[in-house]
Amino acid sequence: MTHLVSVAQLVHLQRSAEHGTSPAVRLLDVRWRLDSPEGRPEYVRSHLPGAVYVDLEHELAHRSQPEDGRYPLPEITDLERAARSWGLHDGDVVVAYDDNWSVPAARLWWVLRRAGVAVRVLDGGIRSWVAEGLPVESGDVRPAIGTATLRDEATLRDEGTLQDGPVPPEREMRELKMNEVEAFLDGGVLLDVRTPEQYNGARTTGAPVAGHIPGAVNLPAMAAVTGDGRLQHPDVLRRIFASAGITADTLVAVYCSSGVAAMHSALALEHAGIRARVYVGSWSQWSNTRGRPVAIGILPSGRLSTV
Repeated sequence: MTHLVSVAQLVHLQRSAEHGTSPAVRLLDVRWRLDSPEGRPEYVRSHLPGAVYVDLEHELAHRSQPEDGRYPLPEITDLERAARSWGLHDGDVVVAYDDNWSVPAARLWWVLRRAGVAVRVLDGGIRSWVAEGLPVESGDVRPAIGTATLRDEATLRDEGTLQDGPVPPEREMRELKMNEVEAFLDGGVLLDVRTPEQYNGARTTGAPVAGHIPGAVNLPAMAAVTGDGRLQHPDVLRRIFASAGITADTLVAVYCSSGVAAMHSALALEHAGIRARVYVGSWSQWSNTRGRPVAIGILPSGRLSTV
């Protein structure tokens, strides 16, 4: 399955839909930043024609306790209700975009894809659309309620309808739980995609303690992005991930500060042909759980302490 679309490909899909030769295209605007999470004002000012705003913090996550992490996954019933409010129907071509290097759009990609929805990310986001001289509109789009049916991963597995067909259990796009992390490290690579300063403990960015999960390898998420916000070519991505000891045969899981940027790295890995799991709780959960080991420094083993 294609996980990214270019502007030219999106325009082609839209024209095909207009002529009745392909399914309807649903555009979802996931404007969000960690330091400015309310993206609706930017969306209302300017968005792709027909795009519907998605609230990452309230529709792609649910609020819980600090020990659950900053952005736990939404319940499948809540996600289905949100998807229908965006006007989604089964079989639609869903394309997500943002104005933040495709990081929040990747969150929607990962969350919807594991619920059985075929969704793609507009490479380069709204900036790439505007750069082609294509029109934008203002205001708020309120679509008619859709009828999409979402299913949790266990149901999809039982039905044999996981995205991309049957894959071995260790290759499924499953969430990595906190209690699975240390065992995963025995045979896989745990990728910390925060900045080097966050990884080595020089910065905390709001977490109660600094450092990284012992054994995790650092590779910042933005290493996968070009200067104009697009993902690197798959060949380039494979070289980048190889520098962290990751190849197509590697079992890999990803974490970040809050579980958003990690899904962007999962998208980049998928674009390179490498399936990754995501530790959704990420550092925001690990650092809020008493007794968890913490490593300080530039090496995966680091100088050990505990939360």
